[in-house]
Amino acid sequence: MSKILVVAEHLDGKLNPSTARTVSAAQALNPEAIDVVVLAADPAAVAAEAAQVAGVSRVLTVANPANAQAIAQVLGPQVAKLAAGYSHVFGPSTTFGKDLMPVVAALLGVNQVSDLMAVEGEYTFKRPIYAGNAIVTVQAPAGHVVVATVRTASWPQAAGGNSAPVEAVQVEAALPSHTRYVGLAAGASDRPDLQSARRVVSGGRGVGSEENFQIVYKLADKLGAAVGASRAAVDAGYCPNEMQVGQTGKIIAPELYVAVGISGAIQHLTGIKDAGTIVAINKDPEAAIFEIADIGLVGDLFAILPELEAALG
Repeated sequence: MSKILVVAEHLDGKLNPSTARTVSAAQALNPEAIDVVVLAADPAAVAAEAAQVAGVSRVLTVANPANAQAIAQVLGPQVAKLAAGYSHVFGPSTTFGKDLMPVVAALLGVNQVSDLMAVEGEYTFKRPIYAGNAIVTVQAPAGHVVVATVRTASWPQAAGGNSAPVEAVQVEAALPSHTRYVGLAAGASDRPDLQSARRVVSGGRGVGSEENFQIVYKLADKLGAAVGASRAAVDAGYCPNEMQVGQTGKIIAPELYVAVGISGAIQHLTGIKDAGTIVAINKDPEAAIFEIADIGLVGDLFAILPELEAALG
């Protein structure tokens, strides 16, 4: 039977929803146990949240001032030490997981399985390739620890209501001195986080300018949605690159995705294909986005969006 260690992603004392999605992937293996490890300066609050995630057997906490910031080179040696006794080590395929898990895999001397989207067996998984146009089945070698990032858009968020025990552990690992935290540059926003939001409104090249992008923000605020953008909009300077959705941006799976002035390049469609309902607004009836949209509105976005806002009250 497999035993899985899930590395919790958290920020400012709050557990990221990506962790519950990673636990869902772990449950697909029907393992003997799923343990979640929280590495932080003070892990108590995050551990309490993790203990409520359904399917978690135990929450391990590693309290260390060095863990105050999510630095892969600092967390990696600790996770690698903790991996002893586990058959699998999972992390979310977010910026956090993509940074950390390759370090863990390298320290354990194994190849990483990236963007795990389906479980076929204890060592057999499916993952997307070629911008999601093909799905490949990969076989990890039995007898070695499987280190994987989980494509969170492909898995539901595990329910709450659990009360797993929390256990403090000590990890003796040599931490690097050449890597240190300098600062975090992030755009401040009162809107929901793009990767975990239930609703997302995104703007594309068709919005026309940074000033015109305000119309996208207004609709998002009416819907209580996060705001995203296509690569074309980001490259044109309409909005910052942390808002980019797609293969080279963020892979998301909201319940509602509204694409405004987005033509539908394959790289963008890769990032939204797991969304629940896709609404496309574009003046070009031949735009590729309409091929995957559940609801399509052909017309001038500058006329349609104010009408939608008025209808929303």
